[in-house]
Amino acid sequence: MSKIPFVAGNPTPSRHLPWFVRPDARTWTCAPPPAEVRDFHAEQPGYAPTALAELPSLARELGVGRVFVKDESSRLGLPAFKALGASWAIHRVLARRANGGSGGTGGVGTGVQVRLVTATDGNHGRAVARMARLFGQRSHVFVPRGVHPAAVTAIEEEGAHITLVPGSYDEAVRRAADAAASRPDSVLVQDTAWPGYERIPGWIVEGYSTLFAEIDAQLGTAGVGSPGLVVVPAGVGSLAQAAVTHYRSGAAGPAPTALLSVEPDTAACVLASLGRRTPVSVPTAATTMAGLNCGTVSSLAWPFLRDGLDAAVAVTDAESAGAARDLAAVGVAAGPCGAASLAGARAALTGEGAAERRTALAVGPTSTVVLLSTEGTAANPHVQETQS
Repeated sequence: MSKIPFVAGNPTPSRHLPWFVRPDARTWTCAPPPAEVRDFHAEQPGYAPTALAELPSLARELGVGRVFVKDESSRLGLPAFKALGASWAIHRVLARRANGGSGGTGGVGTGVQVRLVTATDGNHGRAVARMARLFGQRSHVFVPRGVHPAAVTAIEEEGAHITLVPGSYDEAVRRAADAAASRPDSVLVQDTAWPGYERIPGWIVEGYSTLFAEIDAQLGTAGVGSPGLVVVPAGVGSLAQAAVTHYRSGAAGPAPTALLSVEPDTAACVLASLGRRTPVSVPTAATTMAGLNCGTVSSLAWPFLRDGLDAAVAVTDAESAGAARDLAAVGVAAGPCGAASLAGARAALTGEGAAERRTALAVGPTSTVVLLSTEGTAANPHVQETQS
């Protein structure tokens, strides 16, 4: 294992790159996600695989063979990937209630009525509210400081009851958990886990598996097998956990794929935890990458990230904004969290020390790189403000 020391919060171009690498992660293996998740999503109204756009100009810039961007700007009618996890988890919650807590995955009884409670930085809360409405349920969403008022309004317009929390995302999660525990008709549908609360976050992670199954099929159509590198934005690490599960279970094929997580340098809990080999909470500060503004790694995700994630990097708001502008110029509407993947790829594959980082990731001039653009511009009003 090799490590470059973690340094956060310095936005200058000459800053020391916040970086961690563990090259032997590609030898780790795990069980695959359940196959029925994609079948469930395929049956949902409005389902279609999101686009996988090839961008030759980025391949030339990054010095690789091919670059693809998975564009999650329109997913089940919402401008971010979160609907995949929320829909599958709520389906499982309601099925379990209808079956008397037996955990079945069958149909949902018409008499099931619950209040679905969650905390959010924006996209997850809107997805829970939307799916609650579609399933005929109520929702209550706790929103921490730093979430744009327009994003809060979008959640409210889905029919959710909103509670504004004058604190961090972690505080909002605590408030949501307390509220759900206080009423027998309530269920917490949170996309982060802690000891004693892991079943529902696990279902959310399973829901994300559809995204990676789509990538496999789309790369196959493009004549590509397993990608050489997949770059994943990380908040609490649940999407990164889904990536590790997919690529370390052999679901994408036998060739090893390197996995790189990207976080804001003001909220890099995954990077800090990897550097210490134990989960740690970090203080957070304001960032335009609001959906990644998380100070604590999900307990469910942590073992997967510790053992199966190749590398982690942190980027600044300015780097994310530049990446969003460049993606827009080639036809991809990415919000700050989605554009973080390109910013992270640039940080890892170019600049001072890039040769060592590329070697650690086994990325060369013929490699295929996949960037996950997890939200569109409509998901994050900060985009319009920074571009105006």
